[in-house]
Amino acid sequence: MRDVLTISTVNVNGMRAAAKKGFVDWLAASGSDVVACQEVRAEASQLPEEVVAPLGWHAHHAAAAVKGRNGVSVYSRVQPEEVRTGFGEPEFEDSGRYLQVHLPGLVAASLYLPSGDVGTPRQEEKERFMAAFLPYLVELRAKAEAAGSEVVVLGDWNIAHREADLKAWKTNQKNSGFLPEERAWLSRVYDEAGYVDVQRKLAPEGPGPYTWWSYRGKAFDNDAGWRIDLQVATPGLAARAVSATVERAPTYAERWSDHAPLTVVYE
Repeated sequence: MRDVLTISTVNVNGMRAAAKKGFVDWLAASGSDVVACQEVRAEASQLPEEVVAPLGWHAHHAAAAVKGRNGVSVYSRVQPEEVRTGFGEPEFEDSGRYLQVHLPGLVAASLYLPSGDVGTPRQEEKERFMAAFLPYLVELRAKAEAAGSEVVVLGDWNIAHREADLKAWKTNQKNSGFLPEERAWLSRVYDEAGYVDVQRKLAPEGPGPYTWWSYRGKAFDNDAGWRIDLQVATPGLAARAVSATVERAPTYAERWSDHAPLTVVYE
């Protein structure tokens, strides 16, 4: 691994629109070594060249079988040794929710965990995804350790873990994203699977910093957001993190997504 490694993750909320609003310029100016994107919502053939194969990057994309849904990407400065789509669960193999690249000494993955909606099939889908994904995370860490590698799972986890992770936590206790069972599952990712929430390690108390704000009302202006975009890493990598920055747009008008990039520097 390099002496300094910079990694970013961002839910672009539709890459075709984000590319026109500012994503392309942001990526071109990025000093990151790895960038993970979620909710691309397009096949590679539908994206402009500067997004599909930007200069200076090795880009890999995983679209969903259902057009216009989900979609994840990983950009890396170094050519991956291996690329994997999905995590072995048949239901989600072509859902555009998981893409994993193997770099020297590092496995980096882009994750778009289902958002869910209480009392609907969407919540049931989220629960099935979580049930299948946790054992995979355990397996992934074990294999990486055996190979002398670290792991970082980047993306929109769609769960606020603690009260400090969303502004309106009192009114969201029965809503998907802050349900007790979802929060307990994320605790298992940390406590049982042994991963670390890198940003929270660096800033233990909160509140926030938030990474997503609804387009409705004045959520962005009032910083009434959720911290759901995470870099979840194995302990060895997490211990090397020296800074975590949410690249929040200066104004509402300058946003190119309803999420903001989360960038972490590792030494």
